[in-house]
Amino acid sequence: MADAAGRLTKLAEEVLGARLPVRIRAWDRSEAGPPGAPVLVVRNRRALRRLLFKPGELGLARAWVAGDLDIEGDLYEALGLLAGMIWESPEPAAPPQRAAALRALFRPEVRAAAGEILSLVGLPLPPAPPAEEARPRRGPLHTLRSDRQAISHHYDVGNDFYELVLGPSMVYSCAYWESPQATLEEAQRDKLDLICRKLGLKEGQRLLDVGCGWGSMVLHAARTYGVRAVGITLSEEQAAYARKRVADAGLTDRIEIRVQDYREVRDDPFDAISSIGMAEHVGRARYAEYAGVLYALLRPGGRLLNHQIARRPLADEETYRVDEFIDRYVFPDGELSPVGRTAGALEDAGFEVRDVEALREHYALTLRQWVANLERHWDRAARLTSPGRARVWRLYMAASALSFERNRIGVNQVLAVRTPEAGESGMPLRARDWRA
Repeated sequence: MADAAGRLTKLAEEVLGARLPVRIRAWDRSEAGPPGAPVLVVRNRRALRRLLFKPGELGLARAWVAGDLDIEGDLYEALGLLAGMIWESPEPAAPPQRAAALRALFRPEVRAAAGEILSLVGLPLPPAPPAEEARPRRGPLHTLRSDRQAISHHYDVGNDFYELVLGPSMVYSCAYWESPQATLEEAQRDKLDLICRKLGLKEGQRLLDVGCGWGSMVLHAARTYGVRAVGITLSEEQAAYARKRVADAGLTDRIEIRVQDYREVRDDPFDAISSIGMAEHVGRARYAEYAGVLYALLRPGGRLLNHQIARRPLADEETYRVDEFIDRYVFPDGELSPVGRTAGALEDAGFEVRDVEALREHYALTLRQWVANLERHWDRAARLTSPGRARVWRLYMAASALSFERNRIGVNQVLAVRTPEAGESGMPLRARDWRA
């Protein structure tokens, strides 16, 4: 049918209750919408069927990952315009209402009025989800087995792929930017060194890095500060990569890499613990346990550096729901907490919280660098994993950059001490002078 773009624009504006801020190009080459705006490309009718059977974010995500939808023009601009209408609506009840309105257009009793739209969809059979989608979890969350499966989904997609995105530092967490003109590698090195200084690492001390990734933290700590380090991860691919890096650096006598859950560590005590971008995987139901386990693994006077993404607090915390796109395609079973709840859980476990540093703007800069790396190596990244997986990462990282920039989420370094009963924390009087 001619002018599919015009009809889609009209439908979208009726459902959203506002003017569509992006231009639409449909499979029949028709276009509609504001001139000069980013273009939302609807490649086929299957995109509409995905939205019909899963209205809202999951349907949009499936269409994007499968390549049924695309964006031409500035990706950040397009996501920013759409986020203001869909994901960041000031009306809490708006998304369910919109989903109901979209479904209502396809009920038998209104087909006469919606005949033109139905003709756009074609045979309304539900398309299969893209292969990159994780199946919904059955059974209890955050068991030893389910956490291993969730971590594997995210991290065991190929070390070569992550090398393209992360660059030589192989650090998959927020960098620390002394200046926006610094390189990604410099900013990641500065982040690792900042953590080492906050932990007060000294030669001969014993460090546990929880969720060690590809080994960058333990390597930096052993090389620069002379510690003996244990790095634990649930990813077999990360562990193999990290062990090779350790061997190549000649540090096998100082660093041990294990495939191990933090709940399985038994060889305490440690002088310091770093947990960098790992606590997001723990889950609300397990966070008290997480804090208690780390407290027990530290010697009295030992320090914990917990580096963690945080969401904004809600008036009713029971209404919190995990983002469907992230849960199915990025971090299955991942959950975010406000920084206040994180600090409270650490204190409940016995820690003394000594410092909290917000790095929200730093993560936005980091994510934009990762997106640029992915786009620069797009063809190879798609070959190393799949075109769908590359599209997942591009959308996830670009949308996350905007979320940090708009203060929808943040990231914080919480420094805590297992202060002895005598009360001597061992912290410097000028705690912020980490360079001293």
